[in-house]
Amino acid sequence: MSNNLNMQNSIAKLLDGVAVEWKALGEIGLLIRGSGLQKKDFTETGVPAIHYGQIYTYYGNFATETKSFVSAKLAEKLKKVDTGDVVITNTSENLEDVGKAVVYLGKKQAVTGGHATIFKPSKIILGKYFVYFTQTSMFANEKRKYAKGTKVIDVSATDMSKIMIPIPPLHVQTEIVRILDTFTELTAELTAELTAELTARKKQYNYYRDKLLTFKEYEVEWKTLGEICSISVGHRPSNNIKGKYAFVNAGTTPSDYLSIYNTDEETITTPSRGQGGIGYVGYQHNRFWCGPLSYRIRSINDNIITRFVYYVMSNVPHKIINLANMVGIPALNRKELVNFSIPIPPLEEQARIVEILDKFDAITNSLIEGLPREIELRQKQYEYYRNLLLNFPKVEDK
Repeated sequence: MSNNLNMQNSIAKLLDGVAVEWKALGEIGLLIRGSGLQKKDFTETGVPAIHYGQIYTYYGNFATETKSFVSAKLAEKLKKVDTGDVVITNTSENLEDVGKAVVYLGKKQAVTGGHATIFKPSKIILGKYFVYFTQTSMFANEKRKYAKGTKVIDVSATDMSKIMIPIPPLHVQTEIVRILDTFTELTAELTAELTAELTARKKQYNYYRDKLLTFKEYEVEWKTLGEICSISVGHRPSNNIKGKYAFVNAGTTPSDYLSIYNTDEETITTPSRGQGGIGYVGYQHNRFWCGPLSYRIRSINDNIITRFVYYVMSNVPHKIINLANMVGIPALNRKELVNFSIPIPPLEEQARIVEILDKFDAITNSLIEGLPREIELRQKQYEYYRNLLLNFPKVEDK
């Protein structure tokens, strides 16, 4: 809380009494519309090239190296991008990606092609400052005024040049860039740390799961799924009133939530048909509605734990796929599924294995859920401070 307050105070002090002049983009730099350059033109090495589509799929706020290259011969015909220039997208299938920008900071001169505009900043604006401003709602509102098209959205270089940009003194722009760069770096570091932790936990989990669930034929008794479990498919719900019960129907996640249920908690589910679902094994801790394209499986033997059966099945999805007919619409018939072999260690051993794997599962899932949540919180914090730093009122807004 105190850190946030200190940051807000620092920003307020930085912007206190700052004179800001609003100018059209075309007044504060040179705009050059690119032409040519297709993906088929890329080469393994050569002249650095920035393709417009890569700006919203690959690059961040700046690039010191390019993802792609073109031949020197083709580069002669393309528009040149110098160090410090900004490359802006003019075209996309959605308005959000139009106007996205990247500062080129590479040492070698680069090139770009059609659907992109090169902005060569004058001495009164920093390229990075401009890139950060293109991420604000103010810029979004401006580009919306000039957007043309329905399936493909375009804001021409001519119209882009009309967008108004706030120009504080260069030392203020420099500090704004420094602060926002810091937030960007912190978010990237956090993502890398959490991703590495998640990867390590997954490897550890997979190792212990394989170790715990690997049994030799002579070590334990083996039974078929049909001998130890009830196996049936669900059916369509009688109503589609929304509620708290998950509707599971051949997907890997609930497709809806209903006010009614037809299956009790602690049940295994696996798709009976459908592209991409066969082999997936889910576990429903709560009551749910089972649809006609999903099997519901539960132990009918007091000496066999349903959760243990789930771990055995989910550890070998390829064996389930091998039971299915994958020609045309993939289908897993009950007569094949009932023959799936399950190792049956003593009940105490099943309970021990389930307890260990549940702990690993909880840790892994908390990381999987925590990663996007942490990133989202950082992103919201970044957006909050970015708005504080770049929310300069126009004269008419005062």
